[in-house]
Amino acid sequence: MGDDVPLSGLIGLLIVLLMLSAFFSGSETALMSLNRYQLRHKSRQGNRGARLAERLLKRPDRLIGLILLGNNLVNFSAASLVAVIALEIGGQPAVALGTLILTLAVLIFSEAAPKTLAALHPERLAFPAALIYYPLLKITYPIVWLTNAASNGVLFLLGVRSGNSDLHSLTQEELRTVVYEAGALISSRYRKMLLSILDLEQVTVDDVMVPHNEIIGIDLDSSSEEIEALIASSQHTRLPVYRDSIDQVVGILHLRKLANLAQLDLNSDNLIRLLSEPYFVPEGTPLSTQLVQFQRRRERTALVVDEYGDIQGIVTLEDILEEIVGEFTTDPADDEDDVVRTGPDTFLVDATANIREINRSQNWHLPTDGPKTINGLIIEMLETIPAPGTCLEINGYPIEVVESDDNRIRSVRVGQQMSAPAPTP
Repeated sequence: MGDDVPLSGLIGLLIVLLMLSAFFSGSETALMSLNRYQLRHKSRQGNRGARLAERLLKRPDRLIGLILLGNNLVNFSAASLVAVIALEIGGQPAVALGTLILTLAVLIFSEAAPKTLAALHPERLAFPAALIYYPLLKITYPIVWLTNAASNGVLFLLGVRSGNSDLHSLTQEELRTVVYEAGALISSRYRKMLLSILDLEQVTVDDVMVPHNEIIGIDLDSSSEEIEALIASSQHTRLPVYRDSIDQVVGILHLRKLANLAQLDLNSDNLIRLLSEPYFVPEGTPLSTQLVQFQRRRERTALVVDEYGDIQGIVTLEDILEEIVGEFTTDPADDEDDVVRTGPDTFLVDATANIREINRSQNWHLPTDGPKTINGLIIEMLETIPAPGTCLEINGYPIEVVESDDNRIRSVRVGQQMSAPAPTP
């Protein structure tokens, strides 16, 4: 060969082979480093390189087989060519030196440098490479198919099944990480909203409902004057209507129905004709499920019942939306009344306040996987109703019972957190 081809031609051919090796190595890293979701987005926008890359990556075994076939072919050809060049230049002693030089050249110029560049800018290399690989795969398909069949056979004998896993699906925690890592691409406000949506399956109606003893409703046994006064002072547009106690709910009154009935006597008979059927949901229903049910039934208010049918509270569509976007329908003064600063590091807290709401407003980390109020949390921990002055620590927060009676704790004093919070779901 050396007699037919000049030395300069052999060296030029060697450089071409090294460039081809760099192309195969770099394009492999670039294609495998592509963000699958950005790739899908660009493909839908009509980018031809992205569309072909997405098709190639649907069968990565074929793509890798093609790349390895090309890479090994040019590398072995380069090795043979170096042997010819070395023999022509310096004879047998130069072959070993030529092998060493080729190894360093391949390592630096055909492996490390192109792969590093591809990892830093995968789309810049992957999309043009896809335009080459797609038709090349069609041409070399029989050889690639035989290669893949042999390699898949070896993997099968080792117990590896290629169809048992979906490499491109994201778990909820992985999706949460993606949202966190978005950084400046998503504003902090929208990032919190997205994370709140992901949390809807972990939060139940019990966490956001108005508890049984705080439900505001209309008692049909009240006088017309008392009913009118309650309606006039109500901050809600829908009120449950009951007899004697909230456990005897008759229906839900939408105050809009009273707009054209200013002269109507608000006695029990007239009110009953304006009521809609109450909607009951079981406790423990995830907010994601309840949101869908509200949409399907075209309802905005539901009464939460336990396994015995006893009413535990009331939940509204606004309560669920506030879990996503934050408070927007309630009076901020209500939250301020629940937590009052009494010192640089101490707060007087209403023990009946919802723990999730307190955590959100004060950026605390009290546990939310059990009782929903501080009163319930302390009683569960101590297994008794403590007397005023009782002190304890929960998740690193020193808590002192300030006021209590025979059946509940009314207020507590909470100090600054002294240790890291325990992990909570």
